[in-house]
Amino acid sequence: MAKNKENIDMNRLRSYSSAFSRSVFSNILSYSDFSQLDWLNCKYGEKLPEGCSYLDYLSYMYRTLSRFYRCEYVFKNEIINQLLLKKYGTKNTIAFNEFKVGDSIVDFAMMNGESKAFEIKTQLDTPRRLKKQMYDYRKIFNKCYVVVDLSECEYYANQLDEAVGIVALSYKRGNIILDEYRPAKRIEGIDSDVMMKCLRTCEYENIVREYFGELPDVPTYNLFEACKDQISHIDSAILNCLFLQEIKKRKSPTGYLKDSPKILRQIILSLNLTPKKQETLISKLNNPINNSSLCTVRI
Repeated sequence: MAKNKENIDMNRLRSYSSAFSRSVFSNILSYSDFSQLDWLNCKYGEKLPEGCSYLDYLSYMYRTLSRFYRCEYVFKNEIINQLLLKKYGTKNTIAFNEFKVGDSIVDFAMMNGESKAFEIKTQLDTPRRLKKQMYDYRKIFNKCYVVVDLSECEYYANQLDEAVGIVALSYKRGNIILDEYRPAKRIEGIDSDVMMKCLRTCEYENIVREYFGELPDVPTYNLFEACKDQISHIDSAILNCLFLQEIKKRKSPTGYLKDSPKILRQIILSLNLTPKKQETLISKLNNPINNSSLCTVRI
């Protein structure tokens, strides 16, 4: 395997990053289809040790990406490893890979006693839409952060409102490090109109029942607007608590991510895998890699 940057071209790094996609792991889980990993192994002539498993190969690719090509998967996975499981999260925290807010989608969200939004900007990204994204997120999240490479922290600090926190990602002694470069300031208000669009029907109905005791007596086709009107009259601090209470009822593998392989935590969260499916996936990835596959077709 390649040991230094000179031996790893950008095409190889981009190919490695494609291995950590939902489709690759869904195919492995559902069909025992390792064709993408076999193709990568064959294309780049990896000198894998005898008996190397697919999980070993993925671990090698993840270490390489962490050092030379810190793509979005690495950012998200390290947010789980370091911020969710060690710093900001609690045993009651629920996390989401992508959470729609208005016209924007939060890259990573955490909900416990307060809500936190994390927007990732790798060195491969543009900050073009960032101000609009943060404007949207601050309508329902208590704290908002941007996660960027350490070298770009000063730039983003000058571009963003001081209420937006900044998390710096760096690479030291073979490890990814996430440090809080600038803390986020808590936002107390919540936009009830935006919140309504983030909730499922049963969730906003539960909020109305919890606060008012019953749903409004209107035809079904008018229920959304009637609930929206009632919710708009709830005190913002109380509404924030009711919002978090409902979101935390959603099914999520957050509670057992700490027992998952460190390099796979983001894909397990993204695919929302049950413990049984997670066990099945890991069992399949522990199979020896197919070193005899032919480089003929990329599936």
